[in-house]
Amino acid sequence: MRPTRHNRLIAAMAVLAAALVTTVAVPGAGAATGSGGYRVVYNIASANAAPNSSPPGANDFSCKPSTAHPEPIVLVHGLAATMGENWGTMSPLLANNGYCVFALTYGLDPGEQYVGGVMPMEQSSTELAAFVDKVLAATGAAKIDLVGHSEGTVMPQYYLKFLGGAAKVDKYVAMTPLYQGTTLEGIGSLLTTVEAAFPQVAGPISQAVNQFCGSCQEFLKGSPFLTHLYADGVYAVAGVTYTTIMTKYDELVTPYTSGRLNAPNATNIVVQNQCPIDYSEHLSVAFDPTVGQDILNALDPAHARPVPCQLVLPAIGAALS
Repeated sequence: MRPTRHNRLIAAMAVLAAALVTTVAVPGAGAATGSGGYRVVYNIASANAAPNSSPPGANDFSCKPSTAHPEPIVLVHGLAATMGENWGTMSPLLANNGYCVFALTYGLDPGEQYVGGVMPMEQSSTELAAFVDKVLAATGAAKIDLVGHSEGTVMPQYYLKFLGGAAKVDKYVAMTPLYQGTTLEGIGSLLTTVEAAFPQVAGPISQAVNQFCGSCQEFLKGSPFLTHLYADGVYAVAGVTYTTIMTKYDELVTPYTSGRLNAPNATNIVVQNQCPIDYSEHLSVAFDPTVGQDILNALDPAHARPVPCQLVLPAIGAALS
């Protein structure tokens, strides 16, 4: 993914860091073609940053779910991404396995085309709700399955809890989830300490960050957003089957165990417990063949298959075809 197109997120993080101080792609590797005819590339070369570009296999609104896979899939991207960037691997993989696949780009600031997920998550969740209703109307399905990455594991929780989503979602597969928020390696706690010691700067810091990224502070552990979201103590919403996929090398969700759900309707997976030579971090899980099979198994547990294990490189994806 192209750093020059993430200026808004970078600027937000720069403002945050400054406030605290002062008070490659491998084309062709890991490629496979499934029965649906789409080429699956297990590395960042699959990312397509073109604005409003659907990933391969997604957004055919004439697609009708099969008896084997009666629920369409809705893919929810992460912070600063778009649907084309985030789902270039998993979308064709799912389509090749017989699913009707849909994806959206949400949370775009007005006038911005390349950096999604930067609006407050309360606002983005209404976009998700409208998109799910559109998918259900087009397919005739009673429910959808969600597959989310990063912010796409947090924002939908708001949809499930407050916008009626629980009645419309069956399975929820979450990659690098952060249900309990992230400390960003201590930055979040440091920010809280500084704001407590110097309350006069709390407002300006918050406003400066929100100018560039309205969702960024909502991810921090103990944020008002997360406090409200889980005020009832419920993380795994009843009626929804959760599968959470974590990586020990997650550099943005810290600790990575923030993605663990202790609930009877949740299954927790750590990638490296399945494949020790998989070094995927927060980004490259979206291009990871082990994670891809985990997703397929979570969506269709009756036909689960062994997960593959091969070298996966940080920020790139699978090293070998």
